[in-house]
Amino acid sequence: MRAFERIWSLHCSHLFMKPIAILGMVLIVFGVFVLAAEGITYTKSEKVLDIGPIEATAKHTKTIPNSQLAGGAILAAGVVLVAVGAKRT
Repeated sequence: MRAFERIWSLHCSHLFMKPIAILGMVLIVFGVFVLAAEGITYTKSEKVLDIGPIEATAKHTKTIPNSQLAGGAILAAGVVLVAVGAKRT
């Protein structure tokens, strides 16, 4: 039984990724998302008129822009982590 476990572990050791490489891949995906997205858009309701029983509201769509520099930095950090995780085999 010990020989089987030793052979199994030798053949399957390359199938498991190191946690640092997994974190790097998550950062790469997030960095690509930040670079591709234009920003976070939300709608805000605002009361513009309030006269007795009459109320008027207006909806404003606002966008918080993403920083392309931050997206690039996240992507670069992910690539570095994947490279370090691949190197430490």
